[in-house]
Amino acid sequence: MGFHFVDLIVIAAIGLALFGPKALQSMARSAGKGVGQAKSMKDKVMSEIPLEEITKITDQIPQVPLNSRQAIQMLLTPEPAEKVETLQETKEE
Repeated sequence: MGFHFVDLIVIAAIGLALFGPKALQSMARSAGKGVGQAKSMKDKVMSEIPLEEITKITDQIPQVPLNSRQAIQMLLTPEPAEKVETLQETKEE
């Protein structure tokens, strides 16, 4: 769905007619600052997430095949010995 270039021009023309050039310019500047702040907050949150721990946890979760091709491939591919041992240890506990 998304906007086409012509749609954006029509929206900009309506905004210019309703609010005037100075108000439209200040709204665009405020929107740009807001997007910049959102990006910096996202980067800050992403830097604080312990990605190594999350990847260890997701490696322990068994994968569910999404289609028949993946199911057959998972059946034919042997699991690594380390993963089998950790799964057996967790089942014993």
